[in-house]
Amino acid sequence: MVDTMDELIARVQQQMYRLRDLNDATAAILATETSEDGAVTASVDGNGALVDLRLGGAIAKLSPADFEQTLVDTARAAAHRAFAERADLVTAYNQESAG
Repeated sequence: MVDTMDELIARVQQQMYRLRDLNDATAAILATETSEDGAVTASVDGNGALVDLRLGGAIAKLSPADFEQTLVDTARAAAHRAFAERADLVTAYNQESAG
């Protein structure tokens, strides 16, 4: 509970700054995964969107079906890491807000 309007304004401003920091941290997430054979490297942002894809020479040894599976699995692993990082940021924000 706040006693004065100044305290309320300061509290709201602090929350806004923390929310902006959360937004900036989330926007900065970049998770990169490389397949075990080095054929595929995928990078995704904090929303799981693919932002970079690199293919190594090992793709020449893969069948089309294996290439497709490797690509999907690698991108999925990168997205999983990005989502976990985003979840950690949101959890820390919520814990700070509650405390």
